[in-house]
Amino acid sequence: MDPSAGASPFFGERFHRDPAAVYRRLRRDHGPVAPIQLEGGVPAWCVLGYREVHHVVGNPELFTRDPRRWNQWHRVPEDWSLRAYVEPRPSALLADVHEHRTRAPVVHDALATVDPFEISGAVERICDTLIDRFAGRGFADLVVEYTHQIPLLAMAKIYGLPDDDVPMLTHDVALSGQEGEEAVRAHERTVRRMLRLVRERRADPSGDLVSYLVEHPIGFSEDEIAADLFITLGKAHLTTSDWMANALRLMLTEARFAIDLAGGRGSVGHALNEVLWEDTPTQNQVGRWANQDVQLGGKPIRRGDLLVLGLAAANADPQVRPHGHEGATGNHAHLSFSHGEYGCPYAAQEIARTITTTGIEVLLDRLPDTTLGVDPEDLTWRPSLLMRGLTSLPVTFAPH
Repeated sequence: MDPSAGASPFFGERFHRDPAAVYRRLRRDHGPVAPIQLEGGVPAWCVLGYREVHHVVGNPELFTRDPRRWNQWHRVPEDWSLRAYVEPRPSALLADVHEHRTRAPVVHDALATVDPFEISGAVERICDTLIDRFAGRGFADLVVEYTHQIPLLAMAKIYGLPDDDVPMLTHDVALSGQEGEEAVRAHERTVRRMLRLVRERRADPSGDLVSYLVEHPIGFSEDEIAADLFITLGKAHLTTSDWMANALRLMLTEARFAIDLAGGRGSVGHALNEVLWEDTPTQNQVGRWANQDVQLGGKPIRRGDLLVLGLAAANADPQVRPHGHEGATGNHAHLSFSHGEYGCPYAAQEIARTITTTGIEVLLDRLPDTTLGVDPEDLTWRPSLLMRGLTSLPVTFAPH
């Protein structure tokens, strides 16, 4: 079966305005696996079911990360906005499963060298510096002036990047997660900066994460390290920024979290976990490719077909969560970090959790009377197939 037959558009204004409604309609019309049409008329399958996503990510021999297997390359234009996420790259994180098992653990070990106490202290200082810039005026945009800057400033320290690089990196990494030709160019600029960083560390190692990869006896090439640094940076920045902002939106709009904005901290973790279930930053992952003809969710998947992992849709699957957000507290079985061998490594999850928790707690300590500055219905979301994040989060507070 051609996935383009009866395929639903998986892009555009309707999708960006209310992706959850699109997921519900696809599940209603097609079940746990739906034929979709990506931007540019590119066909794919969206895996919506929790069990089906779990099956795909748990069987990397059957559903590969290697995009060279794709049977639709002839339909992909050079300027396709998602090309950066499907083009073959010399990445240990995205390699076929056998190479991945050899090389990806080295990247995971490099991430594990990051001291959580050191990064927590660094993030506190970053947050205080950012808040100092707007605390005296009584209003701020917490996305533009706060959450969107913290993760990349933190990752710049982990990578040993100079602060002068951060503004352009922030712009380009954020843009690379959106759609259009500019996203492709932003991706290329960021990869070039990572390649320069690798060469700088090869010439002058400094004991940081990048130096760990450069000096490892496994012998990564410069291109391999640059590709993995870009992937790690993009995931860390965009997902962590959106995770923090989405949790703050929840705490500012839901009465049950109001105590936190009056100086309490007890439910910060609850808000962060609920966001991973209900408004996860990583909505969809592109992708997996079938290594052979296979049945999935009642659909005939052909060898080489592209599968988009609908992580947000899977988290809302009524087969596993019939009562919606009830029971989300303390339940960490969501798929927001994906799962299996290609899932977000534990060390990376802990870095992200440290950054988000610290960022929210510092804000609550410094500006406990923060309130939303607009009607909740006026908040807008960035147009992105992959991510779910606000374009802005205006707030007001007593000047400090």
